[in-house]
Amino acid sequence: MAAGCDMKLLLSLLGILQLLGATTAVYKQWIPNTNFETASNWDKGRVPCARDVVHFEKDKVVSVFVRSPHALTDMYLPLNGEFVLAAGAAFTAFDGSWDPGCDSGSGAARFADAEHRAWFDPTLWRDVRPGGALRPSAPLFSVHEERVPCRHDDVIFQPETSFRVNTDSSQPVIHLRSISVMGQELSTPSSWAEYLEGPSAPLQFHGNGTLQVTGTGCPDKSGCACGNTLDGPRICAALLRASGSQCPEPACQSPLQPLGHCCGVCGATINLDFTPDFDLQKYQDKLVQELLSQPKYAGVQMAISKVHRAQTFLGVVSRSAAPLIQIVLIDDREGVQAGTAAEQLAADIMQSIAQHGEALGISSGKMEVATGSTASGHVGSLPVSRITAGTVMGLLFSLLLLGGILFLYRRGKLRIPALRQTHPWQRMEEPASPAPASDKGFDNPVFSVEPPDVDLGEVIPKDLQVFYLNPLYDASETET
Repeated sequence: MAAGCDMKLLLSLLGILQLLGATTAVYKQWIPNTNFETASNWDKGRVPCARDVVHFEKDKVVSVFVRSPHALTDMYLPLNGEFVLAAGAAFTAFDGSWDPGCDSGSGAARFADAEHRAWFDPTLWRDVRPGGALRPSAPLFSVHEERVPCRHDDVIFQPETSFRVNTDSSQPVIHLRSISVMGQELSTPSSWAEYLEGPSAPLQFHGNGTLQVTGTGCPDKSGCACGNTLDGPRICAALLRASGSQCPEPACQSPLQPLGHCCGVCGATINLDFTPDFDLQKYQDKLVQELLSQPKYAGVQMAISKVHRAQTFLGVVSRSAAPLIQIVLIDDREGVQAGTAAEQLAADIMQSIAQHGEALGISSGKMEVATGSTASGHVGSLPVSRITAGTVMGLLFSLLLLGGILFLYRRGKLRIPALRQTHPWQRMEEPASPAPASDKGFDNPVFSVEPPDVDLGEVIPKDLQVFYLNPLYDASETET
């Protein structure tokens, strides 16, 4: 038993070392094909034999690769299609001789419909190495939107295979770094444009989406967003069709909903705000090597990528989106233990950020968890202090400004007027402002009283306050 555990740990470490040695380029390979020799492409679940009559729907467009010779009783071909024959491949008429591969019950064999195979179906793609070998999945995984080729990915259609893929998209153009078809890598816009003009491209690609090869990878060391957000609903719809129209039931009460993922998960998410010093690939390697490789985190998987979070102001969603680094952690625990190992790993990551975040280019982090024993919730956020030269200069300037004002005030060069606060109940007792000397008023025909020829300045004391009653205002209401 101990030897078996050691062997599993060794294989896990070897897989981690392979991940650390991988380049930042991501290669995604299309899984299905339309080869003649693929048993799943036929309604009987097997390759046609000599006694079979082969039927291709006449109104279906097909591209079929044929690897070896076949003898058939008869074959009905489509109106629009192609057969790509490998060296030595051919079709011959069955001469009636005994064929050990055919039983007496052989009959019609119909080629399956490939029209429904969609580009934005995450179940039809897999991550591979540049040579086409499968890339180890553990301990890394991708959210659903990133399981479909992203704008800076390399797409591989397997050599010596035919295919047909529906490129319907909500994006006017689907950008890719390169596309490999029949063993030929097309990595420039001109080479891809030339391929599209050939006879095979219209039979292999159909739909309203336009594939465009750019030949450029992600130019930002902090990573690039995948670019499949507009087709997120399409990706999730294809995933649900393949899984029975519903997501798996998570063990936690209120599962987390990571950006770009179709289904809720138990575990933890960490959102990181970053600075220009952040390097996504180096940080991923650091987490894999220092944390995920520990035996206590066996069974924990991590997805890390740059995403864009919609910004809101007063409950209104803004058109702009803020970039952040999203880390999603899940584990293989069940029941009340579901997500607990991922929660512990998230806590270790947050502790590491508190100690080394500034050096790594991380300005702040926020963690959420959902386990089988707790509901999802905000567990904590961690700002990473970062004092820059600009901050220091700003503080010094503010202190100098305040010191200069104080110096001028004490020297009498600067006067600060005193502000008198006037209350509402005081306003009714203040005397009315005297009219300017030049204002002699006007005659009121309704009230015609000749003023006495008296010097008011001699009769009325200077400290006398003049009041008047406003019939619309009851002064008693102001008394408290």
